[in-house]
Amino acid sequence: MRVLHTSDWHVGRTFHGRDLLADQTAVLTGLADLVAAERVDVVVVAGDLYDRAVPSAEAVETCVLVLRSLRDAGAQIVITSGNHDSAPRMGAFAEFAAAGGLHLRTRISSLHQPVLLADEHGAVAFYGIPYLDPDPARRALGMTEGRGHTAVLTEAMRRVREDLGGRAPGTRSVVVAHAFVTGGAGSDSERTIAVGGVEQVPGAVFDGVDYVALGHLHGPQVLADHLRYSGSPLAYSFSELTHRKSVWLVDLDASGLAGVRRAELPVPRRLATVSGAIDDLLADPAYSELEDRYLSVVLTDRVRPLDPMRRLHQRFPHAVHIDFRPAGADDAPLRYVEAVRGRSDVEISRRFVDDCRGAEPNERERRLLDAAIESVRETEVQV
Repeated sequence: MRVLHTSDWHVGRTFHGRDLLADQTAVLTGLADLVAAERVDVVVVAGDLYDRAVPSAEAVETCVLVLRSLRDAGAQIVITSGNHDSAPRMGAFAEFAAAGGLHLRTRISSLHQPVLLADEHGAVAFYGIPYLDPDPARRALGMTEGRGHTAVLTEAMRRVREDLGGRAPGTRSVVVAHAFVTGGAGSDSERTIAVGGVEQVPGAVFDGVDYVALGHLHGPQVLADHLRYSGSPLAYSFSELTHRKSVWLVDLDASGLAGVRRAELPVPRRLATVSGAIDDLLADPAYSELEDRYLSVVLTDRVRPLDPMRRLHQRFPHAVHIDFRPAGADDAPLRYVEAVRGRSDVEISRRFVDDCRGAEPNERERRLLDAAIESVRETEVQV
């Protein structure tokens, strides 16, 4: 049996205000071509199908299109819910969807009840463990001892192993789970799942099964041969600049895990970062290769340029983020108490302009600031 492991689609997410549905549709529908070319039997999605608990109609339509294309390509589909998903909404009509080859595993109470699929060697049990928010999960699992992510996942896996132990000898097993496993590297685009400052669980929690398809972390990672993150199919923050977006192709034979291969995904639009003065960025031909990329720009001008994003868009239409770090400026954090000590309201307002813009207010601006402060004083006296 061949399994395609993917996760963290986050359909409906934006990138610094840019709509990504077209990019998501292109990459995710392309998975159907991979399913057909590689003769994939099962596609597993390890959580965060959507970016929001209540996705937009357009996001739902995109998922329907993608899932239909995967099913038409010949694959069964097993999906668990992640911390961005609404498990009850995603799991609605799960029993009916299973008849068409879409297996939605979102209920904590039934996480030990696998999706059973077969090949020439017998049965493969797919156990879907949805994201387990510790306190609600403890109640759903009837736990009286233990707290936190490790405790609830330990109990979940105990139930999985107990069920697997009662099945016919030779039954192979795949766990699909959404969690932060120790040893994994996070990025800026994952929502924290920390409870009491602790969000990670040891990989040993998942011992005893043939393969664990993990979701939550957005970079593809190998924690052990049988324990992997596929990562997200697209980059959702500039911290993912160096990620090679991909999926895992997992082969199971009569004895269990036979091998895992990586299949890289297309990149609709690459990311880049650049630093410099705005006039140099707009004029220097060396930056021409950045014109078609999502761009994060650090401006080093001594004085903050006026309307910098509009100007940057004249050359870099996909610039989405700007930081301002004047060359030679003191990067030490400014403390409020030190900034205002011994200064009048007028001096503080002028210093504020200087700190924000990188240049002191001119004569006209100083008159406006003085007039504004005087107006406030008069209002306070009247009150």
